[in-house]
Amino acid sequence: MGTHASPGFDVEALRRGIEGETAAPLVSLYAPDAEVRIVDRYDQPSRPKVLHGRDEIAEMLGDVYDRDMTHRLARCVVQGDQVAFTEECTYPDGVRVLAESMLSLRDGEIVEQTTVQAWDE
Repeated sequence: MGTHASPGFDVEALRRGIEGETAAPLVSLYAPDAEVRIVDRYDQPSRPKVLHGRDEIAEMLGDVYDRDMTHRLARCVVQGDQVAFTEECTYPDGVRVLAESMLSLRDGEIVEQTTVQAWDE
């Protein structure tokens, strides 16, 4: 995993959050007013899924982490208040999900995230 240190943002906390068994550690990295945009097969670029605030983000992540699957932070690059990372997920039946995310930070917390994801069909 390639990493550049940035004061105020803990890449290891991001890794632990993504690779953890519950959503709580990951949710704690978001600012209360954070916004997440998700683009995938169902939520096209012109109409992305948009989540507003930590509560909506926590609800979505709770659903994801309730599923029987593994999550792995494959790589992460931090440059100032911008973070890019790749997440790889696998269901027990072998179906894989790949997500590329770009984050904007404020005071070390995630305030904006855009994720593009694809999975095996």
